[in-house]
Amino acid sequence: MTATPKNPLHGITLEAMLVELQARYGWEGLAQRIDIRCFKSEPSIKSSLTFLRRTPWAREKVEALFARSRGRG
Repeated sequence: MTATPKNPLHGITLEAMLVELQARYGWEGLAQRIDIRCFKSEPSIKSSLTFLRRTPWAREKVEALFARSRGRG
């Protein structure tokens, strides 16, 4: 039998996190909460995903914001 993962983000894709955060805060709200250019200059889900997949520190910030927004962090 497999143990339940302790990671609250288990099974949630980066794209799903980003879509939910963008719907909740908008691009301007995301840029205020996480100071990265992909949320400030011509933001889109596609360009943001490309940046976040290549930039671990930025991805960690998005994951932390997502966890906090869901009351898990």
